[in-house]
Amino acid sequence: MNVIVCVKQIPDPALPGSQDPNTLTLKRDGKLILDESDSYGVEMALQLVDKAGGGEVSLISMAPNNEVSGLRTALAMGAAKGILISDPALLGSDALTTAKLLAAAVQRLGGADLIIAATESSDGYTGTVPEQIAEVLGLPSVTFAKHLAIADGKLDAQRQTEEGYDDVTCPLPAVVSVTAGVVEPRYPSFKGIMAAKAKPVETVTAADLGVAPVGWGGANQKIVNVVQAEARAAGTVVEDDGEGFAKIVAFLENLKVI
Repeated sequence: MNVIVCVKQIPDPALPGSQDPNTLTLKRDGKLILDESDSYGVEMALQLVDKAGGGEVSLISMAPNNEVSGLRTALAMGAAKGILISDPALLGSDALTTAKLLAAAVQRLGGADLIIAATESSDGYTGTVPEQIAEVLGLPSVTFAKHLAIADGKLDAQRQTEEGYDDVTCPLPAVVSVTAGVVEPRYPSFKGIMAAKAKPVETVTAADLGVAPVGWGGANQKIVNVVQAEARAAGTVVEDDGEGFAKIVAFLENLKVI
């Protein structure tokens, strides 16, 4: 079984961020790390391949300046190889263009039985790229998966919802986005870190993938303003007058938690 995982390399959220005042986008000219949300997809892929008894996990990523630090982390976890899409012309590309580039990279790898992505990135939060990849490739899409299993050429998934989860089945190949907590990601071992340095990562441009237009010229969306997030509102205080439990139950029922 062959699985491709889309991984995003992002500025370290533990470090003070910087924003380009002209484009209102994050500056990505330094070292980038593996988005934590993508580590779940990498681990899920590795477990599925192990259970299948054969195959490999490949990675695709898009980052400036030929940056591979985050990719190497995923390779150290156990992935076999990767494709990095890096091209100055990609600056300003929107979510749909990103999806087209990632889909083209999937095809460059020869496709796979399953393509895994996070539900959304930690630095973008559009939450649309996995579904767009599926549309470009003409594949079924399963979103917000909290559990995955492969059997008889089909994908069985539990899809997270506000009220619980839905049982979903679809044929392979397919594109699936997984939620945080679907599995517990492994920590790269020293042996894995050393081995990752020798694993192949092919760097390609938009022209190599045959995708145009890209960058600001090809974007159908742009950031028009950035404002400070509103302060969190005060929570609801329930005073126990002997019937406090009933008020709490009613509050949770209204939220459809119970």
